[in-house]
Amino acid sequence: MDLWKALTRTKRNAADGETKLARVLGIVDLVALGVGSTLGLGVYVLAGAVAHDQAGPAVVISFLIAAVASAFSGLCYAEFAARVPKAGSAYVYSYVTVGEFVAFTIGWNLILEYVIGTSSVARGLSGYLDSLLNNTMSTALREAMPMDVDFLAEYPDFFSFGMILILTAILAYGVKESSFLNKIFTAVNLVTIAIVLVAGGIKSDPKNWNLPKEGLPSGAGEGGFMPFGIAGVMAGAAKCFYGFVGFDCVATTGEEAKNPQRNIPLSIVISLIIIFLAYFGVSTVLTMMWPYYDQNPDAPFPYVFDQIGWIEIKWIVTIGAIFALCTSLLGAMFPLPRVLYAMANDGIIYKFLKTIHPFTKTPLKATILSGLLAAVMALIFNLHQLIDMMSIGTLLAYTIVAVCVLVLRYQDNGVKTQEIDVAFPTVLRQLFNLNFIKHPNSLTSGITKVGIVVFAVLGAVIFGIMSATEVSTDNVWTIVVITILAAGILLILLMISRQPVADEKLTFKVPLVPYIPCLSALMNLYLMFQLDVFTWIRFVVWIIVGYIIYFTYGIRKSVERKQRKEEKKAMEFNGVKGSEMSTEYSKSSYF
Repeated sequence: MDLWKALTRTKRNAADGETKLARVLGIVDLVALGVGSTLGLGVYVLAGAVAHDQAGPAVVISFLIAAVASAFSGLCYAEFAARVPKAGSAYVYSYVTVGEFVAFTIGWNLILEYVIGTSSVARGLSGYLDSLLNNTMSTALREAMPMDVDFLAEYPDFFSFGMILILTAILAYGVKESSFLNKIFTAVNLVTIAIVLVAGGIKSDPKNWNLPKEGLPSGAGEGGFMPFGIAGVMAGAAKCFYGFVGFDCVATTGEEAKNPQRNIPLSIVISLIIIFLAYFGVSTVLTMMWPYYDQNPDAPFPYVFDQIGWIEIKWIVTIGAIFALCTSLLGAMFPLPRVLYAMANDGIIYKFLKTIHPFTKTPLKATILSGLLAAVMALIFNLHQLIDMMSIGTLLAYTIVAVCVLVLRYQDNGVKTQEIDVAFPTVLRQLFNLNFIKHPNSLTSGITKVGIVVFAVLGAVIFGIMSATEVSTDNVWTIVVITILAAGILLILLMISRQPVADEKLTFKVPLVPYIPCLSALMNLYLMFQLDVFTWIRFVVWIIVGYIIYFTYGIRKSVERKQRKEEKKAMEFNGVKGSEMSTEYSKSSYF
């Protein structure tokens, strides 16, 4: 029981206290951070790579599906930013909602996401430059320092290593200075994308969206708009989702943003709109300008503009792309020290990481450690290995945030109006609120929480079956089982929607609750099951390392544990009866 209380203790004062960080970021800074951290590798590399061998011209649909999944998650992040304007993003959100153990799990995965995000952008930048230099860097390093290890890159990438260290120094110097640099890079990026859209629109040929199968090279699919079928579009969507990772870095600025309850939600929404329009437009003109099967997966735009003879545009786009990748790199690095700072500040990872430098007003030690870790990862792993390792932690974080929104919306506010009847007939009637209760209580809140767990489990089982077996008319039993489970999901969703919702005033709320958070959780779970088994194995290894740290250090050094022990001693000192003290303690520990 003591272990359960420790694992489920929640952060009760997350919105209180004055920050030690500098509140200098306005809405323009936040939108630039969200757009800059996201519009990088995805625009200049991902669109061509997915079109080439996964989705063809239907890459635009893949980006649309990934955008919808990200938008649902973005709305959930926006509501939590309005609730809890603190550094730490999904880590803090889950800490105030579902407890310390889940919060540590999410925080640990956010560290994985941001470390690998930084490393992958650096590798992407290096690969982009290398392709423009006829692979001079990679050839020289492969000959001089080959690494013949299966799970490592073919050669150490010292360019990526150095770029990360330079930007680490910029981030460590001050948030205002790094934000100014980010705004300049983002402006250049948006101008470059505008040039691509205009130039690409002029040279677009709709025939490239409907190429006949005859005459296509081997491995180019069936031709037409969707040459690799629905499966290719969905696999492309899972990869395109990587292109939207980064908007959540805005949510980590809760202690550095001006008026965070208003500006952070607004910035997330504006960022996602700009990001989607850019991806959709770029992937459209790219696949209309040149056949999908002849795209260059490493540097598609320089290649395409070279093929059509627009050399000047090629170099404008190339220079803009380099600036954009630098922006994306800066944005990918920005959140990581903030997550480390938030977790260290709560005592569940090593406390030296919470040190704020008196001059720079940044978490200096956390920033330096983040930069070194990301630089080493970029040095020894290649781009594809890094991207595969990244997505699962991000998707899990997004899923937990959606669940947290549901928990808080249907949460008992603690006001005891009457005794709750928990007899079986009453519980049965309350499943669909036939008792017509208008305000949440412990019974309605408990029903919602159990419903959310069952909903997630049923969704995971369905996607597990779909990924493990082929769903076709020949496999009748599979279809029957999936249909029954899907009916169960709809029933659970109806049950949750019938429960009374807490009436709280917030600067931003997710619309259409519970439908949008539930759809967000389902879409994220589906994308998780699109990842390969090796990604899951690496994920499990990372989680095991994290749990070793938590159970040997964090669970004992938690600030929340210390505060509760002090409260308990104070209550004992003041003569509070043991039963009353126990009840009060249990209340504060429960969700």
